[in-house]
Amino acid sequence: MYFRRKLIEDFPQVDTAIWSCMKEDCKGWIRDNFAFENVPTCHQCLSPMISSVKMLPLLANSNKNMKLLNKGKQISK
Repeated sequence: MYFRRKLIEDFPQVDTAIWSCMKEDCKGWIRDNFAFENVPTCHQCLSPMISSVKMLPLLANSNKNMKLLNKGKQISK
């Protein structure tokens, strides 16, 4: 019997602004449009992060500016 493989969809790659961890032994990074802070800290090792660019698949973020959201604010009922 022959099983046909599913075709893998090719997602468009674009230059994306990211934040990378400054520590050499840490591989932490986050997309800029998903960061809550203007200059975030690494969630893995709590070190400062630097801005850079990386080729990544295009992702749509419905929240245009995550930095304006109140991160960690208690939700009232």
